[in-house]
Amino acid sequence: MSATESFVHPRFAEALSELGLGELVSEVRRFPEQTRTAQEAASAIGCELSQICKSLIFAADRVPVLVLMDGSSRVDLELVRRELGAEKVTRAKADVVRATTGYAIGGVPPFGHATKTRVLADRSLLGHDVVWAAAGTPYAVFPMAPKTLIAHAGGALVDVREIAK
Repeated sequence: MSATESFVHPRFAEALSELGLGELVSEVRRFPEQTRTAQEAASAIGCELSQICKSLIFAADRVPVLVLMDGSSRVDLELVRRELGAEKVTRAKADVVRATTGYAIGGVPPFGHATKTRVLADRSLLGHDVVWAAAGTPYAVFPMAPKTLIAHAGGALVDVREIAK
């Protein structure tokens, strides 16, 4: 096992391999300090905040759903609710995030989860050639073209970004 492979979350490394993306392991960046927030990750990478792809778990009528959002934006729960035709959408609690994805908050990648989950990907991610997403831990991120990332996540392209009023 290479030094790079040793800090990639095993479930995420397995997901990369299953998707035919094993070469991405060498592109994972590890940081000595946790980057649990999009701002911390952007600062550590040296990229724009909007180039961070946040993987956020919500509960739509108590069913987990993953929303992929650019790091500079917030998710509009009403737009998610409408998109899913749900009665109620709330932010999932930490235990639900871990049970659904197999990862802790701050390290949830866009794919490679413990369970199959519906995925909504906000169109704002397409504003960059490359975005950075968590690689299964709060210490590691990987780069990928947004369209490729959304395709591997099985995401539906939507507009669920909160618009500043």
